[in-house]
Parts: sequence; structure tokens; C-alpha cells
Amino acid sequence: MRSLPALTGALAAGLFLACAAAAVGAAPITPTRDDEVIEVLPASAGNRGEDRQLRKRLAARPDDVKLATAVARRYLEQARESGDPRFAGLALAALRAWPDANAAPDDVLLLRATLEQYLHEFDAAVAHLRVLLARPGSERQAQAWLTLATVLRVQGRYAESDDACRRVAGTDVYQTACLAENAALRGETAAARRSFETLLAARGLSAGTRGWLTTSLAELEDRDGRAAAADAAYRNVLKLGPDTYAAIAYADFLIAQRRPGEALTALKGEARTDTVLLRLAIAGTLARSASAAQDVAEMRDRIALANERPEASIFHGREQAMFALVVERDPERALALARGDVARQREPLDLLVFAQAARASGRREAVEEARRLKTSIGLHDRRIDALL
Repeated sequence: MRSLPALTGALAAGLFLACAAAAVGAAPITPTRDDEVIEVLPASAGNRGEDRQLRKRLAARPDDVKLATAVARRYLEQARESGDPRFAGLALAALRAWPDANAAPDDVLLLRATLEQYLHEFDAAVAHLRVLLARPGSERQAQAWLTLATVLRVQGRYAESDDACRRVAGTDVYQTACLAENAALRGETAAARRSFETLLAARGLSAGTRGWLTTSLAELEDRDGRAAAADAAYRNVLKLGPDTYAAIAYADFLIAQRRPGEALTALKGEARTDTVLLRLAIAGTLARSASAAQDVAEMRDRIALANERPEASIFHGREQAMFALVVERDPERALALARGDVARQREPLDLLVFAQAARASGRREAVEEARRLKTSIGLHDRRIDALL
């Protein structure tokens, strides 16, 4: 499910990466001096010198709110661009001067919650957003309400997400789309479809906003079993320009439609982040492509590296379950991983992978468990219905 974009118009990728455990669950490391090497990260072209200067300035003025949030935002953007979540860990470290949420400035608290959302520390994100939104003037915190609505939706808490959506003020498109997302997930597909189509009919939409709305419509159609409509919507998104989230979502759709060769084409040119490489390995295996063996080997190595941290199977169950189910053909391991995943993250893809693993394992109690969970959340998804 695509995250709602920030009110500034910049799209928040928020992709869940199989190696993100390197930054999840660990306390930020505070260097004792400016030249201390904590870990070597991939180079960010043209940014290394500027990053070094920003770090020096922040080391001298760690409680400068404007500087700290600028550094944290820069690292978050690098995490999103590179697919390396260790940058998000550096972003959190940049905010270390405010360990007490109750005393943290608004901008710091919102950014910390955004980073926690990126790292899938959802309960922590919700807690920090609640603190922020309890403050006087919260009616002006449209971005905070929007972020809270998104996190609650990912957790499968649709009614609470609705309440947050209704508090998003200042622009009809975000509030309407926020509510339409939840309506679609609950099965109010006709009304949600009309909302998205009405929003898309407006003139003057930026390419980013149009892409986000069209992707949301494509995902709605896919969950509602309207494959042709979903296919057309995904193609419309990709006509707008490069869009990694849409390319990955379209690849998943094409794999499910037994068109793995087309999935490989959809991902052509995308950076080999973990989420992209996973789909290349799966689609390549199914299509028996010439590159499949290399992609599978590389993905297996990345999973092994991530699993050096014990919490990896908890924080990355979905991706590892997908790999285990399709590539490794190990439904028992896939089921264990997917079960751990849905304990904390309940997007449609999480429940779909859980249902697929339950069905492949042949365990009736697991299939029933998946059915109960889907019912308790109130999710409408014909793909999952077909498995249960």
C-alpha cells in the first residue's frame, strides 16, 4: 500500500527493506569525536563533503533544532534513495538531543515518528504522534494527522485511521484520499473508486500527486479482482515517469497474474534495492530467466547478512516469507516468517503472503488463522478470499 505523500508534495516511499534490521531496534551510536568512524556507508555522490560539514556543525550545536532536523531529513532522504536504512539510524542520532518526547520540539517529534514509520517501529511512531497531537494547536498539524492515519492503516486499525484522516485540514485532496484508502480496504470499493476518479479529474495535479492517486486506484482494483482495470491503472502511473513504488507494485501484480517475464521488464532500470532484487529473484525464478541464478544468489546473501541480527525475521518476515515460499519452496519457513510479520504489520500484502504460506503448508489451522485475522481487521481482498 502506498504511503500518502507529504503535504509538501514529496512522495514518501516508506519501502520495507529486507536489510532494515541493521537500523531497527538498535540505539543510535553517539561518536565521542568528529573523526570517529562508526560504520562505512555507501557513498552518496556529490554529498560526502557537504555531509561532513553538516555533521561538524551539528556536533558543535547538537541542540540546534533547525540544524538537527535538516541533518535528519537529509539522512532520511538518503535512506530512501539508496535503500540503505542505516542512514535512517544516522537521522535518529541527529535528534539525540531530545530524548524526552514530552520536551521535544514539534518538528523533532514529527520527524522522529516519520523515521520510526520508515523503520516499521509503528507503536513508537503512534505514541510520538499522539504526544505531538495532544499539544495546543494540533489542528494545524495536518502532516502529523496524515502520518498517524497512515501508520494506523498499516496496523489494520481502519476506524482509528478514519478519525485521523478527518483531522487532516487545509487540503481536500489529502483528506478525501485518506478516507478513500480506508473505505477501499473495508470493501466500500464503489465509493472509494468514485473518490479517486473525482480527484484524478481535477486539473493542475502534480505528476507526483497524480501518480500516488492512480497507484492507490490500481491497488484498489487489484484487491477487488478487477485485473484489467488494475493493469491499466498501473500502466498509467508508469507513463508519468519513473516511479519505484509503482514499478514494484506492478511487478507483484504481474507475478500474481503469471506474467513474470513482464514483471522483469517493469523492473528494468530500477536500482537493485532489496525490494527490487526480491522481485527480480522471484520473477526470474518463475520465468526461468538467464539472470535468475545470480539474482537468487545475491538475495540469499542479503538475507543471510540481515539475519545476523536476531530480530531480522521479526522485522522482515514478509520479504523473507515471499523468498522462502516462491524461491526456496519452503512453505513451513514461509509460514513461520509470515505469522511473525502479521503480528505487527497488516497491510494487504502481509495478509496475502500469510494466506499463501498457510495454504501452501497444507495446515488447516493456519488457513483458519489467516481467515480470522482478515475478518477481525475487516479487510476486503478477493485475492486472499480465493485462498481461504
